[in-house]
Amino acid sequence: MSIKYKALELDNPLTYELEGLEVGVTSNCNFRCDYCCAYNRNDGQSINGKEVIRILEELPGLKRVRLSGGEVTLKFEDCVEIVSYCSSRGIQTQLNSNGSLLNAARIQELVTAGLTTIHISFNFTTAEAFSNYYHIHPSVYDKIRENITMFAKTDVNVVLETLLFNETQDNMQEISDHVYAMGVRTHEIQNSIIMGHTGWKAIAAQEQLKNAVAQLIANRKEDTTLYFTCMDRFMDKLGFAEQPGVYFPHCIEGKKQLHLHGNGDILISELCHPVIIGNIYNGTSLNELYTNMPAPLSQFLEKLPCPALDALFPQEG
Repeated sequence: MSIKYKALELDNPLTYELEGLEVGVTSNCNFRCDYCCAYNRNDGQSINGKEVIRILEELPGLKRVRLSGGEVTLKFEDCVEIVSYCSSRGIQTQLNSNGSLLNAARIQELVTAGLTTIHISFNFTTAEAFSNYYHIHPSVYDKIRENITMFAKTDVNVVLETLLFNETQDNMQEISDHVYAMGVRTHEIQNSIIMGHTGWKAIAAQEQLKNAVAQLIANRKEDTTLYFTCMDRFMDKLGFAEQPGVYFPHCIEGKKQLHLHGNGDILISELCHPVIIGNIYNGTSLNELYTNMPAPLSQFLEKLPCPALDALFPQEG
């Protein structure tokens, strides 16, 4: 199952067409993560399941739908409706969640609907550290771990994502061990990037990143798959190479994947290039974006800016 995760990213895109759509089902969230890149978080915008399905019906070439937020499970029934529809069309689905609002019944609903991947953030190994950083009650941490463990017993691909930044850079192996102990065999390490639109700058330095990645690769268990995201543009400079069970996925943001906000705004990438290139309610057709390309998208594809590369290897002059 794990190879389905990042399936679009494992091939380097040579042509540009919409194959993946990330939908910001709701901008609201029950967490307040400093590193969150959510576009217009808590602006009250959301999109219901039937509307998402209407949009997807106009995209026959779509291969993956990623549902995100905010906290996507605040609109749980809409998520189930969308996942069920996508499953009927053979479209892969992924839920990006903090995991706090799940339970056994909800997990079973998502399994029955045909969810491909559940993607949950996991950055701390104790309830105390979790609570201190997120300012959330420690009991929530235990609930999240319980939900992860339940999900790991299903056929859904469970992915835990750890952000590599100054709070985690020295604890990555311990975090990885906890991921494994909960029954999860797919661990994504997301290289943190400086985000001007949110003011986030607490990223790992080059040496700390290199040490953390090297340690994780050296200690990888045979049945675990590691994905090192936002590192493909410089992995060779740090002496890393892909091997069985270790992947440095290619960035497809703006190339094969776009982000749709609840108010209809279309973004090149919510994470690293939150530039609006149209709005589905103001005449923009998702199905025609790569044939009638807006100038900001064309410029992005020509230059392919990368904040991760720029942060670790700043251009001189």
